Amino acid sequence: MFGNGVSSSPSNSSPPFNKAGYPNFTLYDNVMCQRRLLAQKFGVERVALVCGFSMGAQQAFHWGALFPDLVERILPWCGSARTSRHNFVFLEGVKAALTADSAWRDGWYDEPPERGIRAFARVYAGWGPSQAFYREEVYRQAGFSSLEDYIVTGWEERFLQKDANDLLAMVWSWQNADISANPLYGGDFQKALGAISARAIVMPSQTDQYFPVADNEIEVSHMPNAELRPIPSIWGHGAGGPGRNPEDTAFIDQALRELLSA
Repeated sequence: MFGNGVSSSPSNSSPPFNKAGYPNFTLYDNVMCQRRLLAQKFGVERVALVCGFSMGAQQAFHWGALFPDLVERILPWCGSARTSRHNFVFLEGVKAALTADSAWRDGWYDEPPERGIRAFARVYAGWGPSQAFYREEVYRQAGFSSLEDYIVTGWEERFLQKDANDLLAMVWSWQNADISANPLYGGDFQKALGAISARAIVMPSQTDQYFPVADNEIEVSHMPNAELRPIPSIWGHGAGGPGRNPEDTAFIDQALRELLSA
């Protein structure tokens, strides 16, 4: 995915497109390039299943709307067809925390803005898991000795491994995710949802603070061949993280097997 530090990204692009000079990419851009790759490189003309977690789920929705004659099934979990206003504002908070660091230098830093990244991570830590996850101290099951250990080791240290510009490139793509924001649908969100003819199981986490069940419920109501199947978990958004919680992973795997056998 563009901007993630592995594909073309601010951290690995050549001037003038490196660092703050990196252009913004939408999920529509990503999916259109993925389609070209499948068709031109691999000769794929039918897709049995498009699935994914979080921004991968958002791309699964895009695939279903953009290529209804190509895609037979989609299974997005812990994601949405369009980033909500509330989700957008949460992301404004993590952006503001990172860019408040004087070392940020409007993206033209030579040394990583470490204080900003740590602040970014701490804000994120309040939104990723659910309130019940913290109340029941589930983080101790993963070996963290305390709440502070979980925040520092589980969040700050993980984000410090990322490039700040890469993080913000991904945040921009997330904030602007919308299956109807393209020439095919011209902003008509309900039309885009109605075009997803693929058999679909949409799986929000019951306690996800980014992508709540209610948002997916609205989306599914406009999809002609879709089922809403929430993940019964207190892990919040993390319920969809592959391998994080075995029970949640098994629940998702069962839906994948069921959908593929249909």
